[in-house]
Amino acid sequence: MGLTGLGIAGDDPSGVRVAGALLLGAMSFVALLGLYMVEPNQAAVLSLFGKYVGTVKENGLRWNNPFYAKKKVSQRVRNFESGKLKVNELDGSPIEIAAVIVWQVVDSAEAVYNVDDYESFVHIQSESALRAMATSYPYDQHEEGQLALRSHAAEISQHLQDELAERLADAGVRVIDARISHLAYAPEIAQAMLQRQQANAIIAARTRIVAGAVGMVEMALAELQKNGVVQLDEERKAHMVSNLLVVLCGERGTQPIVNAGTLY
Repeated sequence: MGLTGLGIAGDDPSGVRVAGALLLGAMSFVALLGLYMVEPNQAAVLSLFGKYVGTVKENGLRWNNPFYAKKKVSQRVRNFESGKLKVNELDGSPIEIAAVIVWQVVDSAEAVYNVDDYESFVHIQSESALRAMATSYPYDQHEEGQLALRSHAAEISQHLQDELAERLADAGVRVIDARISHLAYAPEIAQAMLQRQQANAIIAARTRIVAGAVGMVEMALAELQKNGVVQLDEERKAHMVSNLLVVLCGERGTQPIVNAGTLY
C-alpha cells in the first residue's frame, strides 16, 4: 500500500499537516526527555552509552542530550553512628566501641563509577577502620606518654579520621569528622577491669603520698640544720625520719595515724 493509500500524502493538504504535527510532537517529546532538575548540593553525573561525559553541579532546570543517562548524587553533609563493635584492644582485652562519622561526597563521578554503592562502601569501610584503630591502642594508659583510647580522645579521633580518609578517597568521599561515641569494656570482663582500675588508682595515690612525704621530711631536716635548732647524729636523724614518715604516711585502716610518739 502506497503513501497515497494511507491518506497522508499526495494532493491532500490535511494529511501533510497531520504528518508534520506527529513529527513535531515526537521531536518535542524526545527533546523534553533532556530536561532534568539539579537541586542545591546535588550533582548529576552524565554518560552516553556507557561513556562518562561530565558532571553538572549548577542548580536549577537543566537540559542536555536526551540520550544522556543521568545519575544524581547528593553532596550534602551526612553522618551516621556505627553499631557497637566488639573488638580486642592492644592488650587483648575485649571492648565495645562505636563512632560517629561525618562525611560528604566531593567527587560525584568517582562515587558513581569507582564503587558499586558508595553509601554502603562508606559504612563498611568505617567499621573496618574503627576495628583497625581500636586494636592499635590500649583501653587505659599504662605508661607515661602512651596513647590510650580512654584518655586521648582528640588523638584517637584524628587517627580514625586519617584512616577513614585514606580508605574512602577512591570513592570521592571526604571525611569531615570522626569521633568515638561509645567506649566500654565488654560485659564479661567489666567488673574485673573496674577492680583493676581501682587498684591502680590506689597505688598511684599512695605513690604520690609517699613521694610527698619524703620531700617534706627532706625539707624539715634541711630547715632544722640550717637554723641550728637541734644537732642530730645519724641515729637520731634516722629515728626522726622514721617518725615523720609514720605520721605522714601511716594508716590504720583508712584513717591516718596521728599519735606517732615523740620526734626524738
